[in-house]
Amino acid sequence: MKVQLPLAEVYAVLEPGPVLLLSTSHAGRSNLMPMSWHCMLEFEPPLVGCVVSAANFSFTALSETGQCVLNVPTLELAEQVVGCGNCSGREQDKFARFGLTARPAKQVAVPLVAECYANLECRVADRQLVGSYNFFILEVVQAWHKPSVTAPRTLHHRGFGKFMVAGEEVSLPSAMR
Repeated sequence: MKVQLPLAEVYAVLEPGPVLLLSTSHAGRSNLMPMSWHCMLEFEPPLVGCVVSAANFSFTALSETGQCVLNVPTLELAEQVVGCGNCSGREQDKFARFGLTARPAKQVAVPLVAECYANLECRVADRQLVGSYNFFILEVVQAWHKPSVTAPRTLHHRGFGKFMVAGEEVSLPSAMR
C-alpha cells in the first residue's frame, strides 16, 4: 500500500544525477558549490541545464562571466563536498579549506578540481530562464575524465543530508545512446 509523499520530498524521488562541484571564478576569486539540480538537455553539442540559487556566491560569478566547470566527485570526496555546501565562498577559499587542488582549464577561465573523476568546462549558452527560475543552460566545451575509473562511485543527493552512492551497473539491450 502506498502513502502520500510530502511535496517537499518529491526531489528525493526524482534525483537527477550525481552531486557536482560547480567551480566558478570572478574578480580574482575562485569558488566551489555543490550542485545536484541539473540535467542533460542535448547530446551534441552537450547541453546541461542547472539551477544555481541567486542567493549563492556562485550565481554572481556564473552570471557575470558566463563560465564554469562541472566537476564530478566520487565517494572519496563526500566530506569535502558537504563541507563546501555548509559554508560560503564569500568568506573563504574553499579550495584551500577543503584541501582540493585547482588546476587550470583549457577553454574557460575557471579552475578544475583535480581530485574529481571528471571535469566539464562550460559556457552559458542560454539565460532565458535565469530571471524566472535561476536556470542556466550550459554548453560543455571541453571534457576530461580519468579512464582508469570505470565505475565511479558518485554521490546522489536524496535531500535533507542523505545521499546514495552509485552502485551496481546493469546493461540491457537498447537502441538509445
